[in-house]
Amino acid sequence: MKLLELYILRHVCRNFLLSFMIGLAIIWITQVLQRINLVTDNGQSIIAFMQLAAMILPTIIPVIIPFSLVIAVTQTLTTLNNDSELTIIDSIGASRVILIRPVMIVAIALSIFSFIIKNTIEPKLRIATKKTIATVYADLLPSILEEKTFNRISDGLYIQISERTPNHILKSLFVADSRNPSTHFLYYARKGYVDVNGTSLIMQDGEVHQKNMKTNAVSIIRFDSYTLNLSYLMKTRGQITLRAMDRDLAFLLNPDPNDPDYQSRKGEYSAEMNKRLVEWMLTIVFALIALVAAGDVRSHRIQKIHPVIVSLIIAFGVYWIFFYIVNGIEKHLIFIPFLYSFFPFSSGIMIFILLRKHRKLLAK
Repeated sequence: MKLLELYILRHVCRNFLLSFMIGLAIIWITQVLQRINLVTDNGQSIIAFMQLAAMILPTIIPVIIPFSLVIAVTQTLTTLNNDSELTIIDSIGASRVILIRPVMIVAIALSIFSFIIKNTIEPKLRIATKKTIATVYADLLPSILEEKTFNRISDGLYIQISERTPNHILKSLFVADSRNPSTHFLYYARKGYVDVNGTSLIMQDGEVHQKNMKTNAVSIIRFDSYTLNLSYLMKTRGQITLRAMDRDLAFLLNPDPNDPDYQSRKGEYSAEMNKRLVEWMLTIVFALIALVAAGDVRSHRIQKIHPVIVSLIIAFGVYWIFFYIVNGIEKHLIFIPFLYSFFPFSSGIMIFILLRKHRKLLAK
């Protein structure tokens, strides 16, 4: 590789790392904040929250890579143009391969990296994330009950306690249960506790108010001991359901015909499999887009729109069309040929434009 190519390669890599870290931080923070309720609502420790945040991080890398690269390449070429370095390259009669080769080397390397992450590491982390969240919710009842506040257990079910003693006795319980739309229940108890399995709330020395919502009739029953069974709720919240995006490529290529989710969502699995096989090429297409948008010499006066904006608009358009085709596969398999021809067609257009610009440059 020539010295000039190494110079361009170094600038592309530096700009890529910068844009990649910024983009990764923004999207990662957005994703993490969506899970902040694990700490604020469910009483989980900050350590559990940070473990979950760490597992989310690699799953967003494949999305960030192509957009970070298109920004990095465009910014690098724009800087070279503004510093008149592109003009010098043209004046010495150097081929545009000097610009294209380092960019494509980075693009191909990132494409391979993205493919590996998407099909091996990301599915495992998605499953681990779901298991972590499921475990949190399965252990929700023992940990969520905070003093002197309404604790939402599920839709229509709230529990309040006045005090929690060191031996895990709950004092002055109030439970509002409106999960059944026809009958609402209010429970009052002097004390209670959560069983060792964390699936039942045992209340002692209290009363239950049962209200018929149709007739507004209220019946009051006193009790010495009453058990509120939440095992079904805890079991449901502790289960995980694996979707197509959670599966590795081996499963998508040869799915289990007895898998209940696959049986009910065959179109989704077909779309995900075909998407995995071609999505890595986005990085290469985006690199070509950046070369088209910023790879020629331009005067500051005629640059009405910054090349980064132009390249991002085109990149988002390509990205939208790609996912439109993928979503179409879920309902109509006729979209599959369009998916596999989309990237060669897009790349062909970009290469044609690059060759045309190169010929005009040689003619001058």
